[in-house]
Formats: sequence, C-alpha cells, structure tokens
Amino acid sequence: MAHALRTKRTLIYVFCGILTLLSILPFWILLCNATRSVEQIRQGLSLIPSDSLVHNWHVLMNQGFNVWQGMGNSFFIAACSTILSVYFSAMGAYAFTAYNFKGKKILFGMMIGLIMIPPQISMIGFYQFMMRLNLLNNYIPLILPAIAAPNTVFFLVEYMETVYQPDYADAARLEGASEITIFHKIMLPIMKPGLATMGIFAFVASWNNFLMPLILINDQAKYTLPMLVQLLTANIYRTEFGAMYLGIGLTVIPLIIIYLLLSRYIIGGVTAGGLKE
Repeated sequence: MAHALRTKRTLIYVFCGILTLLSILPFWILLCNATRSVEQIRQGLSLIPSDSLVHNWHVLMNQGFNVWQGMGNSFFIAACSTILSVYFSAMGAYAFTAYNFKGKKILFGMMIGLIMIPPQISMIGFYQFMMRLNLLNNYIPLILPAIAAPNTVFFLVEYMETVYQPDYADAARLEGASEITIFHKIMLPIMKPGLATMGIFAFVASWNNFLMPLILINDQAKYTLPMLVQLLTANIYRTEFGAMYLGIGLTVIPLIIIYLLLSRYIIGGVTAGGLKE
C-alpha cells in the first residue's frame, strides 16, 4: 500500500514537473530570442542565449520604441480599469449574494447572457458612440467600461456563495454599521483571494488589449506597449526579429511582477481578515 502511494506521488510530481517546464518553455524561448541576432533566429530554434541583447536594445530605441512611455501608458490604463472592474464587480457580487430583491434571477440571467456576447460585435457601435462624445484619442473609453465586467461579477458571485456567512453582516448591523461599511470592512477582506484572482485576469486582459486602443488612439505619445511593438514591423527591408522579441519580452515582465504580488492573496486563507478582534 505504501509503495503504491509513493509511486502515485512520484507520478504526480513528474506530471507537474512536465507541465511546469511546458509553461516556462515559451517564456525562455522568448528571452533567448531577445538576445539573438536576426540571422541566428532565422537559422532555427535555440535554447541558449546569445550576445546580441545590446544590439537589439539599440535597434528598439532607434525605431521609436519609447519603452518607458509605453509602459507608463499601459500601466495607467490597466491599473485604473482593474481597480474599477474589481471594486464594482465585488459590490455587484455582494448584492447578488446577500440580498433578495425583485427581478434578481432575471438580472443575473441577463448578466450571464452578456458574457456570451463577443466584444468584437460592439466595436463599430462603440467607436461611433465615442466619436459622438468626442472621446477619441482618450483613455476614458479604455478605462470607464471596466466598471461593467459581467464575467468578473459571475466569478465573484460563485466565490461569495462558498464563503459568505450572513452572521457576519448581521452582527455588524447590530453594532450599528452601515451597509457600505459592512461591504468595505467585512466583505472585501473575505473576498480577497477571489479579488486577487480576477484582478490578475483583468490586469492581463487590459495590458494585452491591442485592438481597441488601436481603434481609438492615434497619438503616438499615448500608445500602449502592445501598440508600440507593432511599430517594429514598419521596416519593409529588414525585420528586426531580435528587437521584436525584446519588445514583447518587455511587455511580459510587468505581468509577471503583478502575478507575483497578487499570488500570495490567492493562496492565502479564504476567510483571512474577514473578522477582526
């Protein structure tokens, strides 16, 4: 029996190790190609870094790739949209979980229906609407719509149903706490792992968003990092693949940092911080 358990455990470790390597491999190839020249990249795949990193960086800078400006623009949009998405989605999820009101099931069903609608369908109408509001070449259309995030609300509703305890709110009401105080002081700490999870997804989605900023933004000083990467293909005589890989690698690094910062909340206790003595 013990031998069988050890064998199963070993197989699980091996399987997890293989999955880990498969997950890391694309990032490692990206980093290796960022250090290789165009000729080396054309020769085929290599898992060994080369010595062309400085050359690729100079090419990147000479092609109008203002990495710090693009990173600042992308971070501002992603951070603002993530905060709005997570906060208002948490508020909506708490309302769906804690309160019983007329039309609740209908509203929840409509929200689930919105998840099934591809965002590309509304792009033309959204562009025309923003044009009429004179909001083109502006970050507002990229940030403000994050308030309505039905997929985030749906996830947090499902999460709240597993951790919500009506006694917490009832005890706070007996102490004279208002509903908004209960939400901020009790419910948000309880939802922290779920908020961190959806925060990562929302930040990554906003950071990698390319099509909508490309449609709305035409001032190069306001370009996001993914928009700047596509400028690297403008040279019709020679495509600097090494510089392109370096630019793509720079867009990935902030996402890894955000994940490392928020992952501790995901693996933390589900109800940690829910009640304070």
